Amino acid sequence: MDFNSVIGQSFLKDYFQKIIEKNRVPHTQLFVGEEGTGTLPMALAFANRLLCGGHSNCRNKVEKLIHPDLHFVFPTVPTSSIKKPDSESFLPQWREFLTTNPYAGLYDWMQFLDVANKQGQIRVADAEHIIRKTAVKPFEAGYKIFIIWMVEKMNTETANKLLKILEEPPEDTKFILIAEKTDNILPTILSRCQVHQFNLISIEEIKNELLKRFGIEPAQAVKIAHQANGNWHKALQLVLNEDTDDSFQKLFIEWVRVAFLAKSDKQAIAKLIIWSEKMAGAGRETQKQFLEFALETFRQALMINYQTPSLAYYDFSKNGFDLKKLAPFIHSNNIKEIFKFITDAIYHIERNANAKLVFLELSVNLTKLIHKKENIL
Repeated sequence: MDFNSVIGQSFLKDYFQKIIEKNRVPHTQLFVGEEGTGTLPMALAFANRLLCGGHSNCRNKVEKLIHPDLHFVFPTVPTSSIKKPDSESFLPQWREFLTTNPYAGLYDWMQFLDVANKQGQIRVADAEHIIRKTAVKPFEAGYKIFIIWMVEKMNTETANKLLKILEEPPEDTKFILIAEKTDNILPTILSRCQVHQFNLISIEEIKNELLKRFGIEPAQAVKIAHQANGNWHKALQLVLNEDTDDSFQKLFIEWVRVAFLAKSDKQAIAKLIIWSEKMAGAGRETQKQFLEFALETFRQALMINYQTPSLAYYDFSKNGFDLKKLAPFIHSNNIKEIFKFITDAIYHIERNANAKLVFLELSVNLTKLIHKKENIL
């Protein structure tokens, strides 16, 4: 992975190349961007340039993720074979996952490990490995680089153990921390970083990349670029017909239909309890992914209601559902509350609240809001 392989983010690519050329690389940087915006590919490109310059043998090692001075830390979970996990225990799987698609997110990493019902964490053992490795001189390059992916999954004990080394690492050590959001990062960690915000990839950039890589029809490339919503990983899923939204569509349709019936069907609450139990049985990352999906679906229904259907790109037709029929019920008098209740649910899920109660409360609120009349002036 080099800077030319990173999609979009032109300003950041230029900036990073300049600071490397001028030997003004900060000791600790934080790349912040939503899934699919290229934070991890950019970190790999940065490491490639800083460690190797133009040396092909060195670059080959970075490409294969086996360079001895390039270290990775990422969320892990206990498994049947690894009771006390850390990043080193999962390096073979990590290399395979990263080689397949560096734009993928935490949900995909948990799916790859077949542990989607668990939440990954960056643990104290990872911090101990980092501290031990920083005490050793680089093996081949002039620097050691630590890429810490999804740093918001670092528990407090781990973060506290790393504070000193992040603030004053050895001269030959550089840290690149990666996060989707800064909200859940400890302020003491955040204050030690130079923060770089990644934008969503533009529709034009995704379209051009699709045309270059896959040679699909321009009209299809434009449609996929709109559907991807700035996320290259999502664009890849769509172009390869890996429709991971299908199960979310079915869950959403079931949820909304029962919510509609709640006004006249006495059994609706019982059905919502069953639906909430089903959602509670999914992993935390899956639950959060569904809630994000629901947010976007309601937003698109609102766009249809207010005569901007070009901004609505979800297609539910294969599951027998039409967003146009939902659209009149999503309007200015309930959309803010719908968004608030869903974002509150995401907040509580992230903090390990009882998922069944979270989804049931959200569902009950939805049954009220979806029947709320729009104020017509």
